Amino acid sequence: MPPGGPRTPPPSGARITGGVAFVGTLMLCGGFLALLQGIAAIAEDDIYARVGSYGYGLSLTGWGRLHVVLGALVAVTGAALLRGAAPARFPGIFLASLSLVAQFLFLPYEPVWSVVVMAIDVLVIRALTSWQPRAGRRGRGGADPGSSSW
Repeated sequence: MPPGGPRTPPPSGARITGGVAFVGTLMLCGGFLALLQGIAAIAEDDIYARVGSYGYGLSLTGWGRLHVVLGALVAVTGAALLRGAAPARFPGIFLASLSLVAQFLFLPYEPVWSVVVMAIDVLVIRALTSWQPRAGRRGRGGADPGSSSW
């Protein structure tokens, strides 16, 4: 093919566009931030405010472990979405929902941060639930993970 000529499109499973790229990036960054949040809770319990009697009596170390595991899973799912893996959509919805609940339960320790992450989780859930993969080019099968109604 001559330089500057038209390029052949990548295989349908390798293309991502706007909404999916944004959500994948949000999940990747959010997962890493949750990892850091969990490490901070495990390493130094005095980083977060002490809460007196709280109905969800998990220690900060327990919360830290929960955030580390959930953050790693969210980051891996976000990376899969960035690679164009359409099957990562449903785990992404599930993990963003779990993150939303975990951040809600973590509100007494870091209220502002938890509300920000909850808003991001809602945005991710909305984008992934409205993502409508469409059929690829004529004569080719498969879904195009780059198509999004967002």
